[in-house]
Amino acid sequence: MLKFFAKITVAVVAVALVGFFLFAPAIVEKGQNSLIRHDAYPVSDAARSLHASLTIGDWHADTLLWNRDLLDRGTRGHVDIPRLLEGNVTLQGFAAATKSPAGQNYDRTADGMDRITLLAVGQLWPIRTWFSLTERALYMSDRLHRAAERSDGQFTVITTRSELDALVAAKQAGEKVVGGLLSIEGGHALEGDLANLDRLEDAGYRIFGLHHFFDNRLGGSLHGISDGGLTDFGRSVVQEVANRGMVLDLAHSSPAVARDVLAMTDMPLLVSHSGLHSHCKVKRNIADDILLDIAAKGGVVGIGFWADVTCDDSPYGVAASIAAAVRVLGEDHVSIGSDFDGSVTTSFDTSEMAGLTEALMLAGLTETQIRKVMGENMLRVLRARLDE
Repeated sequence: MLKFFAKITVAVVAVALVGFFLFAPAIVEKGQNSLIRHDAYPVSDAARSLHASLTIGDWHADTLLWNRDLLDRGTRGHVDIPRLLEGNVTLQGFAAATKSPAGQNYDRTADGMDRITLLAVGQLWPIRTWFSLTERALYMSDRLHRAAERSDGQFTVITTRSELDALVAAKQAGEKVVGGLLSIEGGHALEGDLANLDRLEDAGYRIFGLHHFFDNRLGGSLHGISDGGLTDFGRSVVQEVANRGMVLDLAHSSPAVARDVLAMTDMPLLVSHSGLHSHCKVKRNIADDILLDIAAKGGVVGIGFWADVTCDDSPYGVAASIAAAVRVLGEDHVSIGSDFDGSVTTSFDTSEMAGLTEALMLAGLTETQIRKVMGENMLRVLRARLDE
């Protein structure tokens, strides 16, 4: 009898575990990356025509955190290849967030228990990713490259200027193609070893963000405890990124780090997914004076699509935030950085980008300004930084 109950117990546990690994990650993602139910946003014929002619580039989405096949149109989250094509997006930034402490918040986040470890285990990522931040980044890169290999040429990973130019030319010729751009969200992915930058670069990463929600060995986070600037290691990383065909991203970095980077570099800098502080006064948005200094060096800020940075996540609220940034920073220094699939709630997904074009027109932006914000400013920075 005891053996019988033992077998029943083992079977129940096995079924429970199978159910957990099959269904729990999807349930978690649906809760984390929700899309507010809404009626279709009206798009005028003029906006639809303009939208079809745009080269659209979004600096930042966290889609690689989640076990979805990018080639399938998903029923959860915000981004996949079919929806990018529906939204007429040419280039999508795919970020690798490798660590996310429990209890993270915009004000003061300590380096605590890591939730992405739980996500890696729960989604049955390779065991090497359970214990190494670098390996997580390499695994996410491998997933994106494998999606490209299976896409029959519809999706490519962009690493050079020539690849970027070929993608834009193909899109303008009417081909149904989209490109992906890999970014690191937080220099802790280096695990304190500058040699790991070679591995990440070889894996295709071309955008390097210094921080995420917590202070790391490179310096202080915008949301961390120290409010510190660059460490000696952080300075060496910044210099290495500057010497390579990479873009440096200050999203999530402390004001002190941003000022240190501005003082030691002349390259165009990026704030990939944020908002304008004077328009939406929250800790998540870097102060306007720092953004003006970034603009003065040819850099750009990508305006996010969630309420914490725009104070209104509808297409019209996002457009108002973009319009405010254009007024303050200039039309050459504003981009889009949705933060889709980044544990945020949004009012539209990437398939509905035409609704944003309509909202930008209603907000009074000119055609030239819309073209720049929706993609041309992103292309300018990438062409200035990527190797041939």
